[in-house]
Parts: sequence; C-alpha cells; structure tokens
Amino acid sequence: MITRPFEALSPDVVLDAAASVGIEGDGRLLALNSYENRVYQLGTDAGNRVLKFYRAERWSDAQIAEEHEFTAEMAAAELPVAAPLRIAGATLFEYREYRFCVFPWMPGRAPDLDAAESLTLLGRAIARMHQIGCVRPFEERPWLSSERLGWQAQQAVLSSGLLPAELTRRYEEVSGELLEAVESVFAAAGEVAAIRIHGDCHLGNLLWNERGPVFVDLDDCMMGPRVQDLWMLLSGSPDAQQRQWAEILEGYQQFADFDYREVLLVEALRSLRMLHHAAWIAQRWRDPAFPRAFPWFAERRNWENYILDLLEQSSNMREQPLLQ
Repeated sequence: MITRPFEALSPDVVLDAAASVGIEGDGRLLALNSYENRVYQLGTDAGNRVLKFYRAERWSDAQIAEEHEFTAEMAAAELPVAAPLRIAGATLFEYREYRFCVFPWMPGRAPDLDAAESLTLLGRAIARMHQIGCVRPFEERPWLSSERLGWQAQQAVLSSGLLPAELTRRYEEVSGELLEAVESVFAAAGEVAAIRIHGDCHLGNLLWNERGPVFVDLDDCMMGPRVQDLWMLLSGSPDAQQRQWAEILEGYQQFADFDYREVLLVEALRSLRMLHHAAWIAQRWRDPAFPRAFPWFAERRNWENYILDLLEQSSNMREQPLLQ
C-alpha cells in the first residue's frame, strides 16, 4: 500500500495536470476538504473548475469509468449532479502517476433539511437517481455486503497495529457478535433488490441551490439496497427521525416504489458503517493527512469508547426497527 500517496502532488503539479488537458488556470488554486482523494478548485477565465485526483490503488480504471458513466446518465436525465467533464472524448486522465478528472464548479450551500419541503424534495431526487440506478447493474463496482464492509473491516483493524493489545480480544468478540447479528438481519429481510446507488449519501455529500439538492462525490457508488441512500439523512430523536422518514418517503414514492422490507436493514447498515469507518482510518493511518485529521484515533480512550459504541449498537440491533 502506498503510504504517502499524494506526497508529490504540489500546486505546480496540479496546475500542470490541468494544462495537460487544455485548462489554463488564472492563478487561483484552493485545496478543498477531502481525505480519501485530493480535490482542488481552480480558477480559469471560463469559470471555476474542480480537479479530483484519485487515491492510487483504490479503484481500477474500469471502476472509475462506471462511476463517471453513472453520473453522466444522471446528468443526461437532468438530475442535479456533479458529473465529470468530457474532454477530447475522455473523462479520466493521467498526469505523471496521478489519475484525475475535471468537474464544473457547482455552486451551492449546506442543506437545511429543517426548511419546509426540503426532505420531500430530497426524497424525489434520490428516487429519480434510483430509477436510473436500476436500469442496469454495475459490472466492476463493488457490492454492499457484510463481508466487504464488516468482516474485512474487522480484520483491517486487527492487523493495523493501532488497537491496544489488551483490547484486541474484546474488540474481536464484540465486533464478531455484531456482525453475526447483521447477517441475521440480512437473512430475515430476504432477497432485497440491489441497484446502483450513491453509497455514501450523507449531508456532507450534498449541496443545495435555488432548485434543491445537488449530489456530489459518487466515489463510493456501489450495488446495494435503496435504503442505504436514505437512512444517513436521518438524525435526532426517534420521533424526529420518524417525521423525517415520512417526509423523505412522501417525495420518494412520487417517483419510485420502496420495498418496506429494507427498513429492517437500517441498523445493520449503521453497524457496517461504524465498522468500516474505523477500518478506513486505520488503513490510511500512514497517510499524514489522517493523523492530522483524527489525532485522537490511536489513543486508548478512543478504542475503549469505540468498543462501548459497538456494544450499544448490538443492543440496538435487538430492538424493534425504529422506522416504520
């Protein structure tokens, strides 16, 4: 694994990469918030552009091509999405050792989901995205599974060297019990349809403009159940989440059907996200950006609290589904 993947990505390299595809900057270059990849806003005479440099050894060219094709299908259907620009017939480019793509600048603000009809508008937009997603499957992108996001994540944490030795057995036991509960829930839900989904549809990957939501960053798009793109938008007390869920579904069902068996999966999906997130940081720990962003991660207190969080989530898995 490359431990310092963006070490040579200097501002000059970014500008030269842009120039290699015919984009000349006007001197304005701003690094945007991104951990997994590196993203820059570049000023040009034709307006701002966004350059995304992919982390090496994560996705193949074919997997990135499917990400770009999915966003292009959404854009063609007039869905508000950040789709990479096609330049000389291509969307993925390489400069030196870096693969990158170019996006138009998408103006917008952080979503305010407490505003009237915001959740209903968002539900409609996600339903339209899913109607495109179910037209055909991904061939190269991964599937959402307990193996990939759960068991492999557990092993990544155990092999990282960051987990205190005296907590290793406890973490292994607690995470293993949680994963067994996850698999039981998936089995109880039965054969739920998997379609092309955003995969990481939370508020940090949404903008809002005068027309409503704008989807950005489909880097984690995958094959999975529809509810994966819905449950991360909920927050607050159980009553608040029930209200939010009703508003999202009101908009969603105007454009797509929803299989209510998927509600059973919400806590299982939350469990997988908790396990995968810790593994993601652990696997990237030698990238200097990660200790800077998560300085508490390697501390014993963090791991003790994390194991307690997994225990609490195991308890949540045994309760009745929050959503109806």
